[in-house]
Amino acid sequence: MTLIATPTDVLTDDMLARFDERAPVYDRENRFFTADFEELRASGYLNIAVPREFGGYGLTLAEAVALQRRLAYHAPATALAVNMHLYWTGTAAELYRAGDTSSAWILEEAARGKVFAAGHGESGVDLPLIFSTTQAARVDGGWEFTGRKTFGSLSPVWDYFGLHGMDSSDPENPAVVHAFLARNDPGYRIEETWDTLGMRATQSQDTVLERAFVPDERVSLVTPAGFKGVTLFHLGIYAWGVFGFAGIYAGVARRAYDLTVENAQKRTSVTLSRPMAYHPEVQHGIAQMVLELESIEPHLEHVAREWSEGVDHGAGWIVKIVSAKYHAVEGAWRVIDRAFDLAGGFGIFRRGPFEQLFRDARLGRIHPANSMLTHELVGKLTLGINPDEQPRWG
Repeated sequence: MTLIATPTDVLTDDMLARFDERAPVYDRENRFFTADFEELRASGYLNIAVPREFGGYGLTLAEAVALQRRLAYHAPATALAVNMHLYWTGTAAELYRAGDTSSAWILEEAARGKVFAAGHGESGVDLPLIFSTTQAARVDGGWEFTGRKTFGSLSPVWDYFGLHGMDSSDPENPAVVHAFLARNDPGYRIEETWDTLGMRATQSQDTVLERAFVPDERVSLVTPAGFKGVTLFHLGIYAWGVFGFAGIYAGVARRAYDLTVENAQKRTSVTLSRPMAYHPEVQHGIAQMVLELESIEPHLEHVAREWSEGVDHGAGWIVKIVSAKYHAVEGAWRVIDRAFDLAGGFGIFRRGPFEQLFRDARLGRIHPANSMLTHELVGKLTLGINPDEQPRWG
C-alpha cells in the first residue's frame, strides 16, 4: 500500500515486525498492547493528525486511514485502540482548519503527549453522539455526568476521556453535552469487563460515572439531541472514527488474503500432484476474495480523499461515510470467512494467524454504524425523510 506525503519514521517496517510478533501474545493473554503503544507514542504516530503548527504531522484523513490500514495489517487491535485517540485529534484538526478554535486545546495537549480516549459507547444506544443514556446535570462551573460507558477505549493510558450525556432538564428540548473527563477528576471508576471474542488487546473496559464533574473549559459542545443538533464536531468524529474503522478492517482483510495466497501455493494434498493453488475451488475462493478487495479499497480511498479535499456533499456526507464503512467491514468479513475456509483444519488453531484474524474481523460489524443503523440512515436520507422522525405503524 503506497502512502502519500506521510512521514517515513512514524511507522517503520521494523516497528511493524515487532507489532506483528506481539499481536498474538496480547490476544492470547488478553492484555493491553503496552509495548506497541509506547513505540507509537515515541515515534510520533499519535500526532499524525495534529496540524504542523501544533507540532504534529498534519496528515489528512485519507493519509491517516492509509497508515491505519498498514498498522492493522500487522496488529489489528493496536490500530483499533489508537483510532480512538486519532478521531479526537482528527476532529479537532478539522474544526481548527474550519476556523473553529474551541477544540484547539485538544491539539495542544496531544502535542504535549496527552492521550485522548472515546467514551461514546452505551448499552441500548444505537445512535451514539446524538443520544445518550448518561445523565448530564448542570452545576456551578460545569456539568456532572452519571451513567455507564462501554467500550471505553485505551482504558489503561488515557489522560482525557471524551464523553457525552443527555441534559433532560427541559423534557421538550433535551440537549446532549460533549465534554472531556480528565484522569484525575473525581466521580468515575474503570471496571475491568473486557474479555471478548476479538480485538482483545484494546482493553476497552467499562467506565462508570457517578456525578463525575467536568468544568466548563472542557465542555466542547451543548447541542439539541438528535440529528437536528449535528454539527461539524459530529461529522468530524464520524469521519475520523468510522473511516478509521473501515480502514482497519480493510487492512485485516488484505492480510488474510495475502496469507491465503501464500498458503495455497505451499499447501499440498494427496489427491494433487501440485500445490492446492491448482485446485479449481481454491482458485474460485481466491477470486472471490480479490473481487471483494478490488471494490473495498478503491471505495474507501475515494471517499476518504473527497473528505480530505473538502468536496461538499452537504448532508450527503452521512450516507457517504456510513456506506464506505459498511462496505468495508461487510466485505472484509466475507474475505476473512473465505480465508478461514481455505485455510483448512490448520485455521482453527491459535498458533496460526487465521483464528485471530477471524475473531478480530467479526467485531467490525458491531462498530458504528452497524448494519441496522446504516440501512436506516441511507434509506431515510435518500428518501428525504428526517432521521429524527419516529416510524408510525398501522
